[in-house]
Amino acid sequence: MQAVRKKFTISDKQQAPCVVYALYILIAAADSTVKRHDSRHGTVDFLCGFLFVRLDVSGRVGADEKLYRFIHEIQIGDYAVFPSKSDRMVNIGIVEGDYQYKPEAQEYKQQRRVRWLKHLPRTSFSQGALYEIGSFMSLFTVKNYADEFLAALDKGFKKSLQEEDESVGATAEEIIESTKDFILKEISRQLKGYDLEEFVADLLQAMGYRTTVSPHGGDSGIDITAYKDELPPRILVQVKSQDGDIKETTIQSLKGAMREGDYGLFVTLSNYTKNAKKYLENTPIIRGINGTELVELVLKYYGQLSEKYRKMIPLKMVYIPVTLDTDSN
Repeated sequence: MQAVRKKFTISDKQQAPCVVYALYILIAAADSTVKRHDSRHGTVDFLCGFLFVRLDVSGRVGADEKLYRFIHEIQIGDYAVFPSKSDRMVNIGIVEGDYQYKPEAQEYKQQRRVRWLKHLPRTSFSQGALYEIGSFMSLFTVKNYADEFLAALDKGFKKSLQEEDESVGATAEEIIESTKDFILKEISRQLKGYDLEEFVADLLQAMGYRTTVSPHGGDSGIDITAYKDELPPRILVQVKSQDGDIKETTIQSLKGAMREGDYGLFVTLSNYTKNAKKYLENTPIIRGINGTELVELVLKYYGQLSEKYRKMIPLKMVYIPVTLDTDSN
């Protein structure tokens, strides 16, 4: 019996031609063997044609939402896509059963029946499609590349490896931007006030500066003093972790604390108002760094940061595919 691709309303204003759900955690091949991969978002297993979801609903952010979607949003006839890490296959199936709660089950109480239609190598799909189903979320709707996965179900589907993958450039940019977003969010979440001052001092040290953090509670308006070497100039640093944009008057207070021959550095996780930007342009002895520029510096000097901050902002150096820039050397 051929599966019917049906309409599914996401909201009153948005529709998708078909709902394709992806789960980041691997399911096993279509046999009786269970392979389980835990993540901070829950566990998904596959056993003899069933999809099992175990979600922590004891306060973990997003767990209740995923369970609600698993129960109420996924409908019979919707598709499931599972990227397998063990054999690097992409498994595509169709949901054939309603939600079932099995209280007698020892571990996997949340269940839905799935019929697996195809198991394809990752090389069958564009880089953009693979990136979308490689989300950190354990249950989500495939939006951008749903048609590509559905096309893979067609008889005789075969992707030519000779085709140029036009999604590579966009995917690489998405990865870079996602990484930058992650860094800024972690800094904003974990480092406030004095903690952010200590982090900026450590970053300046990674850049080759000698730094001294001012005693907490001081009213000098200077958070960090930095030198490039044993000689002047002295660099006075003010750090702000506030959410709002920095005003001109705030930068002027840094200028007022500077002596002749000093340079100033203002660091914020947000940005600067229009007047503040103009003031910085007209005051070349003070450099302003916003959140975006701070992230760029973190990426550039990440390897030289203290272990404390590398653990706080865990990153791994990897190579990603990019489009060939014929204008570059």
